[in-house]
Amino acid sequence: MSIEIKVPPVGESITEVVLSRWVKNDGDVVEMDEVIAELESDKATFELTAEQAGTLKTVAAEGDTLAIGAVVCKIEDGGAAPKAKEEPAKEEKPAAAADKVAAPVAEKGGENYATGTPSPAAGKILAEKGVDPASVKGTGVDGRITKEDAVAAEKSQPKAAAPAASATPVTAVAGARNERRVKMSPLRKTVAKRLVTVKNETAMLTTFNEVNMKPIMDLRGKYKDQFKEKFGVGLGFMSFFTKAVCEALKDFPAVNAKIDGEEIVYNDFADISIAVSAPKGLVVPIIRNAESMSLAQIEKTVIELATKARDSKLTIDEMTGGTFTITNGGVFGSMMSTPIINAPQSAILGMHNIIERPIAEKGEVVIRPMMYVALSYDHRIIDGRESVGFLVRVKQLLEDPARLLLGV
Repeated sequence: MSIEIKVPPVGESITEVVLSRWVKNDGDVVEMDEVIAELESDKATFELTAEQAGTLKTVAAEGDTLAIGAVVCKIEDGGAAPKAKEEPAKEEKPAAAADKVAAPVAEKGGENYATGTPSPAAGKILAEKGVDPASVKGTGVDGRITKEDAVAAEKSQPKAAAPAASATPVTAVAGARNERRVKMSPLRKTVAKRLVTVKNETAMLTTFNEVNMKPIMDLRGKYKDQFKEKFGVGLGFMSFFTKAVCEALKDFPAVNAKIDGEEIVYNDFADISIAVSAPKGLVVPIIRNAESMSLAQIEKTVIELATKARDSKLTIDEMTGGTFTITNGGVFGSMMSTPIINAPQSAILGMHNIIERPIAEKGEVVIRPMMYVALSYDHRIIDGRESVGFLVRVKQLLEDPARLLLGV
């Protein structure tokens, strides 16, 4: 008996997903609740698990867009599959007997992937790269070409083509004008749509300031070892900026608000969204109730969310909501930028790289580690006085960490 594995409901607003990766290959034996595939929506990546033990029969291919409830694969009773694995082990010594076992497999029906036939995922890779399946040796069950075989063949293909390339003039290779088309992922399409919507539907402006990072750097240098020993995490800049933002939001509540129809919704809590660069695009997980957290708690939460983002393990709940966003372009070397608001929020703070620059301090020119900061805001709800005042308040708190820690 076989059962169909269908795309499960993954959120109220999600109507379709993309089959991003098969974890198991067609014909593999799977266990109950074992992860067999990864599904990607416009918000997050989800794991598809086996609902019974048995043999996997794929229906959809990697890259397919599937509606909620669509059949992804089937799992057939696994009684025969383990047996086929045991037989070669028992008859390993007599080579002739092994050949007799292999022969009937090759004669099975067309739906079976016999020796030299690629799995759906492998076939797709080979077709994209123009690799002849006959030239690839399969290492899967019954000699089937697996995805790993196809990837390896893809890597070795340029070496095989080298002799032919030598006959071609070098100028032709140097002047090649190749292009390739890659389908946009659901996440990238959603990000693109949201950014254009924000630009078109908000009165976005950006105000700038600069922060002398020396006081925070001195404080970190003095206590970083003790901090890590006590709390088990490093003391980074993000926790200081998050604390400073939370304090400044108390003084300028409009920066923490949003427009809902003809009403302004003010929040008496600070759910801070942290922009994180993930393998499949930018994601923005949320530090809930950051205003009530210590520096150590913020650091631990940031590490946890960043790790989940890089492993594509973030849930929709961990990315839904948020009242204010912080993004750090400085980790990529950005000196200054105008970040785009993360709708429906009304403001976003951009951090940048730290550069030693000469500044005037008490009538003298000194060298200090300086960072430009930028606040992009929706002018429909936040006035210039509030936006500038908020950024100045953040600057004051960062340049005097004692005030930040004491909340004054």
